[in-house]
Amino acid sequence: MQSNKSTMLEGIDWAVVIPLANEAESFDSFIRELAGVLDTTRSGQVYLVVDKASKDSTLDLCKGLSSKDNRFTTIWEPRNTNVVDAYLRGYREAFKNGHQLIVEMDGGFSHEPKALPLILETLCKGYECVFGSRFITGGSMEETSRYRLFLSKGGTLVANALLGTRMKDMTSGFQGFHRSIVGQFLDHDFISKGHFYQTELRFLLRKKRYVEIPIHYKATSGTVSGYSVFNSLYCLLYYCLHRNTGI
Repeated sequence: MQSNKSTMLEGIDWAVVIPLANEAESFDSFIRELAGVLDTTRSGQVYLVVDKASKDSTLDLCKGLSSKDNRFTTIWEPRNTNVVDAYLRGYREAFKNGHQLIVEMDGGFSHEPKALPLILETLCKGYECVFGSRFITGGSMEETSRYRLFLSKGGTLVANALLGTRMKDMTSGFQGFHRSIVGQFLDHDFISKGHFYQTELRFLLRKKRYVEIPIHYKATSGTVSGYSVFNSLYCLLYYCLHRNTGI
């Protein structure tokens, strides 16, 4: 089965964008697993985005890795003001370099590198967008607080009710797109500055050819800032009043 996956993805020009902050403790094990996926697929480029939110040795570890393995590109972006800037900075770099398929994921094993081939294979089957879902059969949300679980599940229910979307998971950040889709949303002026970015993106792409696939998510942090919750409510209200907005 593994060889079949390798054959399917050989020759596919794909990239993965991963914002990293304060990930020194899990860095080596995470990169080892990610490199294993690159070895298996015999393709792929990784863009590691680091900004001033990272206070430990993550940036040095990324730079050291990039100097030894050209499949890993370190992007130091001190001008970022929030995590949305980090995601979009990585997307811009991947788009500029012409990759056909671009995947977004979190580091620190919040998302599993071994799930990357399934996302890429699904994109090769005619879908423009592939969204990871924790709330469909086969998916899960592990090692998380009840508060975080409530925000994720509740956010999905509220977003679907107010925005007219029909996805099982509107708040996950493990997702992949064809290059043409990335080019379209890079031109959009996102109003979210925090966690709602994932919901905003899925709402904007709701009319594209998409599919949800099961993923396993491990919450590395049980907290969500008050500002992020407030910003999410503001964005939800905005798009509730502008439901025709889309890409």
